[in-house]
Amino acid sequence: MSIITFKDGIPGLEEYTKYQIEISEDKDNPFHKLQSLEEPLISFIIINPFKIKPDYDFKLTDSTVEKLEIDNPKDIVVYTILTIPDDNYKNMTVNLLGPIIINTKNNLAKQIVLTDTDYEVKHKFIESGE
Repeated sequence: MSIITFKDGIPGLEEYTKYQIEISEDKDNPFHKLQSLEEPLISFIIINPFKIKPDYDFKLTDSTVEKLEIDNPKDIVVYTILTIPDDNYKNMTVNLLGPIIINTKNNLAKQIVLTDTDYEVKHKFIESGE
């Protein structure tokens, strides 16, 4: 598996910059694990946001395109972090306000915070039709 580098870390975890995506062997499983390679206790469940909200849409800033060295929009993949509360999986949420952008050509990544949007940090997963 490739090492994904967040040059600035993930917000709140800036000191950890190296991650790996663990993809399920079950091709029907939309969930993946974003695992820190520097701190084993740090990991996130991630999902392609278009599987939850097919009309999900945003524009990358020029600074993000430059930082991730994006030459072609087809080279990027987008994930969002899933939160699964201990009390009930039906209360799962996805962070549509803070997508993770990965340039698959160079494995540079960044979690961005969208502005001027109605997307939420805690978008209900179950209500989204899954």
